[in-house]
Amino acid sequence: MLSALVLSAVAMTAIVAIRYLATSGGFALATARVRPGLYAALGPQIGREIGWSLASAAIYGIPAGIVAWGWRQHGWTRIYTDVHVFPLWWLPVSLLLALLAHDTWFYWTHRLMHRPVPFRIAHAVHHASRPPTAWAAMSFHPVEALTGAVVIPALVFVIPLHVAVLGTVLAIMTVMGVTNHMGWELFPRRIVHGRAGRWLITASHHQKHHAMYQCNYGLYFRLWDRACGTDRGLGQL
Repeated sequence: MLSALVLSAVAMTAIVAIRYLATSGGFALATARVRPGLYAALGPQIGREIGWSLASAAIYGIPAGIVAWGWRQHGWTRIYTDVHVFPLWWLPVSLLLALLAHDTWFYWTHRLMHRPVPFRIAHAVHHASRPPTAWAAMSFHPVEALTGAVVIPALVFVIPLHVAVLGTVLAIMTVMGVTNHMGWELFPRRIVHGRAGRWLITASHHQKHHAMYQCNYGLYFRLWDRACGTDRGLGQL
């Protein structure tokens, strides 16, 4: 049992690390083509971002691997594979619920990380990326990485999620984490400055967080920032 548990944790760590390298590397390559020279002087910083991110991959991968092992071996979690176990309308609803729950956790833990002591101990690592790059999405101190590592494994015990929905949540989390840090807008101006952009977080929104620190804390949605008066609008990219 122990060997299978360890193997699952190691395998999930490798998956998280490869996912990070592939996604951040892909968007870094896109940056080199779309904004040539944007990262030209940031070699040492990018090296640090990759180092911290690979450490974070283990912190994210170990609990995910334990939960995956428990799901396969003992039926832990509310993950399901038969699409007909719940009504089909539950697929988009569960996706939205998972994203809202994750966004809520991220907003409040992120605000906590901006308190003086947690910032000095942990979150300063992430904000040492000036400006952040496509490699910075997982560049966290281990203390901060732990706060992010527990949320998805916890959610699968609470919200019934089809495996495809869970995969979609992870894909959205990965892509938005990278694109919100890469220093240019992936989304068209009509989205960023339109009705959808008033509620969705994009690189322009998160850029202002890195510029001003005490605002724009959300991950996917601007709901909590708007409700709590911490939304300062869009930065310049």
